[in-house]
Amino acid sequence: MDSIASHSSRRALLAGAGLYAAVCALPAWAQAPAWPAKPVKVVVAFTAGGTTDILARAVTQKLTEKLGQPFVIDNKPGGGGNIGTEMVVRAPADGYTLIVNSVGPMAVNQTLYKNLPYDPLKDLMPVVQIADVPNVLVVHPDVPAKTFEEFIAYAKANPGKLSYGSTGVGTSSHLSSYMLSQRIGADTLHVPYKGANALNDLLAGRLQFMFATIPSVIQHIRAGKLRAVAVSSDKPSRSLPGVPTVASKGFPGFAAGSWFGFFAPKGTPQPVIALLNKSVNEVLPSLEEQMVREGADPVGGTPAQFGAFTQREYEKWKVIVRDSGATAE
Repeated sequence: MDSIASHSSRRALLAGAGLYAAVCALPAWAQAPAWPAKPVKVVVAFTAGGTTDILARAVTQKLTEKLGQPFVIDNKPGGGGNIGTEMVVRAPADGYTLIVNSVGPMAVNQTLYKNLPYDPLKDLMPVVQIADVPNVLVVHPDVPAKTFEEFIAYAKANPGKLSYGSTGVGTSSHLSSYMLSQRIGADTLHVPYKGANALNDLLAGRLQFMFATIPSVIQHIRAGKLRAVAVSSDKPSRSLPGVPTVASKGFPGFAAGSWFGFFAPKGTPQPVIALLNKSVNEVLPSLEEQMVREGADPVGGTPAQFGAFTQREYEKWKVIVRDSGATAE
């Protein structure tokens, strides 16, 4: 009897020891309180008030309400988005430092900058795409062109006389205008700026045209201060009904715009990625009306879909950047 009891005790001890060993072998995140257990920092690699910042704040406010912890925006502009991006690449992969990033730092800068000390496609994990934001071709009212066709004719008839602004060399606004000028065979002058200064000079008439994100110019279009003649997406924008796509006007395949989404440092636990993805997908419908009104189309989807999309964007922009000869250091 004693031997049976002793045998049972040993089995219980062994089972307990095995359970203890299994628990100890679990990753630290599995033993920690459920994420998020404290405030989450969300880096935006651009200035406050820009498109990335506006979208990030709208989504993080909803996440704060949904998940019960503050999602705090931390603006880290500079280097075409590289400074903030590298900060997140180097951050602990614990789910408490994330980034809402865009096409430039994720798909363009690897080619544009020759000595980038990290690879965003390898060093960051895709979580979920927030929105797609087409560029819109806008002209100053002094330009005598009310349609896309009239603008093309005017640009060709005035070689060297039309200047376009951009938010910097190699940005989506620069490369969109470069692509169009190449496709139509027009001689135009690129004037790179930092941030919103390009738009200010366009509004003042010192520039003649520009590809800009819809959220940054939609109020000026509605006020008649700028004229929208085409959008760069592959389908019409719900934010600007009636404005045709460049592709539909004889330039098939012309698609160039901005997009935005959540990324996390490589090695961030999969349960965190899964919960954040699920939560963003659940809050996006409540933001749809606001986003469309301001010029963005909400997207959502899985991490795998976003990762595949980002890779395709890199492959596309790599060719365009190289063909344009654009470089930045």
